[in-house]
Amino acid sequence: MARIWDISQTLRPGLPVWPGEPPVVLERLASIGPQCPVNVSAMSFPLHAGSHADSPFHYANDGAPSADCELSPYIGRCVVIDVTHARGHVKPEDIDPSVLIGAERVVLRTYASFPAERWDSAFTAIAADTISLLADAGVRLIGTDAPSLDPQESKTLDAHHRVLAADMRILEGLVLDGVPAGIYELIALPLKIAGADASPVRAILRELQN
Repeated sequence: MARIWDISQTLRPGLPVWPGEPPVVLERLASIGPQCPVNVSAMSFPLHAGSHADSPFHYANDGAPSADCELSPYIGRCVVIDVTHARGHVKPEDIDPSVLIGAERVVLRTYASFPAERWDSAFTAIAADTISLLADAGVRLIGTDAPSLDPQESKTLDAHHRVLAADMRILEGLVLDGVPAGIYELIALPLKIAGADASPVRAILRELQN
């Protein structure tokens, strides 16, 4: 049986979220007891919390919201590339172009160990020129274990807008600890949320079998 790597963060109270966004809240509305046969809960959280797919509407007013995004970019052959050696930004020279041959989905591992319990404001972003490199190679989706393609303080979102120009899709906040660099099948579907600028995903990598 093909091995599966769960590369999703766990949505939970206390999950580190983008500074200024509301916390993740899980509320129990009903509990199993003498008068109730079920547990029922409600959850609220920012759409960019944890592992998520940015929709084009996040960075363009005329971009597609989550419910309208085509699903095929989020399913299929994926190349995981270890770029833990990169500093500040993942630049084109940090990626071996040979691994991009035939790649439609690329996931970049920037953390040697994912900071699950703390917010890291100095995460490694992705340079806009690197997005162009990937787009020129035919990549349709870019994923990262960082919370954003662009630096936390960016006001221009150069990487996001380069993605927009190439009509690519984005996954952020993945967890790649223990995942070797290589080729996998990616499954990371956004929820069908009308008008949403992002959606949580349950992202997995599945081992390819010969």
